[in-house]
Amino acid sequence: MGGVLFAGVLLGWLFFGGNNATNKEQEDNNSEITQTIWTCSMHPQIRMNEPGQCPICGMDLIPLESNGSTMDPNAIQMSEDAMRLANIQTMIVGENEKADKKLALNGKVQIDERKLYTQSTHIPGRIESLTINFTGEKVSRGQTLAMVYSPEMVTAQEELLQAYRMKESQPELFEAAKQKLGNWKIGASTISKILGANKPIQQFPIIADVSGIITAKKVDLGDYVSQGMPIYEIADLSSLWILFDIYESDMPWVKVGNKIKYTIQSLPGDTFEGVVTFIDPLINPQTRVASARVEVKNFENKLKPEMFVSGVVSNTVSKSLDKDISVPKSAVMWTGERSVVYIKNTILNTVNFKLREVTLGASLGDAYIIKEGIDLGEEIVINGAFTVDAASQLAGKPSMMSLEGGKVSTGHNHGDVNESSSNEPQTQKNTISKNLVVGQKAKEALKPIFTKYLKLTDALTNDNLEEAKSEGLNLLQAIEGVDMGLFTGDSHKLWMDLSTDLKNSLQHINHFKTLGELRRTFNQISEAVINMEIAFKPNNETLYVLHCPMANNNKGGDWVSTSKEVKNPYYGKEMLACGEVLKEIK
Repeated sequence: MGGVLFAGVLLGWLFFGGNNATNKEQEDNNSEITQTIWTCSMHPQIRMNEPGQCPICGMDLIPLESNGSTMDPNAIQMSEDAMRLANIQTMIVGENEKADKKLALNGKVQIDERKLYTQSTHIPGRIESLTINFTGEKVSRGQTLAMVYSPEMVTAQEELLQAYRMKESQPELFEAAKQKLGNWKIGASTISKILGANKPIQQFPIIADVSGIITAKKVDLGDYVSQGMPIYEIADLSSLWILFDIYESDMPWVKVGNKIKYTIQSLPGDTFEGVVTFIDPLINPQTRVASARVEVKNFENKLKPEMFVSGVVSNTVSKSLDKDISVPKSAVMWTGERSVVYIKNTILNTVNFKLREVTLGASLGDAYIIKEGIDLGEEIVINGAFTVDAASQLAGKPSMMSLEGGKVSTGHNHGDVNESSSNEPQTQKNTISKNLVVGQKAKEALKPIFTKYLKLTDALTNDNLEEAKSEGLNLLQAIEGVDMGLFTGDSHKLWMDLSTDLKNSLQHINHFKTLGELRRTFNQISEAVINMEIAFKPNNETLYVLHCPMANNNKGGDWVSTSKEVKNPYYGKEMLACGEVLKEIK
């Protein structure tokens, strides 16, 4: 009996217990298999069940580690290998002890108003001859500018001669006649000459009161002029003013006494420095700018009025901001509605990143002041934030496009990524745009900018440096042709920021010698154009924002296209199809 019981227990263990152990082992193996997903560090949307190469960029796939149970569900985990391959860099946030605000300014060379003189005639009459016949001619003080025939002067001289004959009996009459001529600036030597010749002088000279350059000629031969009438404008160009435009939002950063380093387009290679001596207390109602004056000596007459000038003023942030936090601009992603950064956390030797919304303060050149959202000592992503955000989007976690999380369409479908093939538009929560209300005239003024931008993009796609430089100059001209008076309120402030960024990116494009230099600038140009399209929506057609994760030293680069087809302007024919569609601008 005992033998039979033992045999039954043994058989039961073999059928049930053994199977359970076997099933448990198989489940563990299956769990390991399902957890080993292979992805691309450059294109995290790629998910494969086996190792291989990325179908987009050709890089070797890396294993995607499963999320640990101790990780924040809203954080995205990345392996050290993935971080290294994606060139993700971080920094510890510290106090901003030496924050400088670098402000780019544009201006023109102008005549010093204090050295602009209007030459008038002190003798009424008819212009008989002109010795200065065109603007730009040099004159010296005491030089004869014109000869005038004056009937009134002839009559006055005859009265002088008659009074001279009666000066013994009527000396007062003689003195009055001389005084009358003296009122027309006829000197004692000329009066003596008239008395000596005993006949009137028919023509009198108009003498230059100052030395300088003729900037305006107001009379012609045969014109009749009255006493005090202006006939020339004369300017002393030995010293000039440079007037820089300051927008309302930038006025706190420019003070009298600030040093400005500037360059002049017509004098490439030369850098100058000046000091702000005066700031206009009034704002121009049409352009909405005030002027900052820099006084300069015009050695060798290199500078000429109306020359374009580009300057940079550095201003140390006021002591009230000394305790504020500053971070590199590369750490901040701006969506049009919010600004976000990624915080790095390390838990049990596992690295993860979590989205954090921040409030931006002043722009400090390559950095931002952070008013709220980050504490001292926290570690943030300063390079590769876009790659982290792309991985977070694909994992359905909070991202710059959706703070609530949820999967979003990327425009690609590789490997095991399950994306809808429907052509229906994305939900509103995936839209990053903030449409500012502007008039139709403002939208029409912005359309040429986008047209020139597309031509620049095509030139880079075709690896054509000279054509790209030419289209870049055309783009700069289109930007400068926009009437800033078409924008008001928030839209005016945004357009001023965007146009300034575009002008700064394009101002030296004609001096670029390689496609690499131009493509680095193209990244900044595209960022401003994307923000312009998001905010103002000047185009009626649907546009697409595409992304190349390998551009800009693996920091990533975006561009705008009218088509979903990927034609990479950052690498041209070398990697023409490398990239993906990030979002649509409807």
